[in-house]
Amino acid sequence: MMLNKLFLIILFALNAIPLFARQDSTQVRYDKEKLQVQTITQGDLDVYKNDPDFDYAIVEPQITWWDNFTSWIGNLILRFFEWLFGSEKALGVFAVFLRSLPYILIIILLFLLVKFFLNVNARGLFYAKNNEASVTLSEEEHILKNEDIDQLIQKALNEKDYRLAIRYYYLLVLKQLGDRGLIAWEPQKTNDDYIKELKNKALQKPFYHITRLYDYIWYGDFPIDESQYLKAEDQFTTLRKTLDAHG
Repeated sequence: MMLNKLFLIILFALNAIPLFARQDSTQVRYDKEKLQVQTITQGDLDVYKNDPDFDYAIVEPQITWWDNFTSWIGNLILRFFEWLFGSEKALGVFAVFLRSLPYILIIILLFLLVKFFLNVNARGLFYAKNNEASVTLSEEEHILKNEDIDQLIQKALNEKDYRLAIRYYYLLVLKQLGDRGLIAWEPQKTNDDYIKELKNKALQKPFYHITRLYDYIWYGDFPIDESQYLKAEDQFTTLRKTLDAHG
């Protein structure tokens, strides 16, 4: 019996030792170091105040008439989609439409541009077919070297194509100036080149006037009637008489 009691006392003592050890290890330790107080100056605050990344002010956007207009258009299209597809599918279809809208606009723009240029070319082909006045530079050279220009003028007058008659009249003047060595006709030259090339003072001014008249009627595609043609013809006739007088 005595040995049993002694055994229990020893066992109790062995279990109590770790408990007292844990109590000693959890004792509170106080920090006696002086606190370092961090001060914030006005300069420190200004750095952050002037940094736009720290600007959290709420700015209300200004709504313009364009914003109202686009919003109205968007609501109108959305209501159309709701009517067409139902309110459940309308938002999804509308979102797809908005994503596709830039491409749709580009396609429409390309279509309009192609249509415009096709119309322009079609009108050009129509007038080229129905208007004998469309003479290329190669044809111009052929006329000057091979054709009887007086007969061409008379034929244009018989057909009441007064613009074409003015065209031939101007070519006739160029031919006569070239035959007399007053100008040198070349396909790449412009009418202004011939004005500068013509040094005869008596011919230069009237030639300048008929050149401007020709440019206005021919290249300006300006239609003229018989009375207007006769007025223009007087200036050509006067220049030819002056040219004949100078040999």
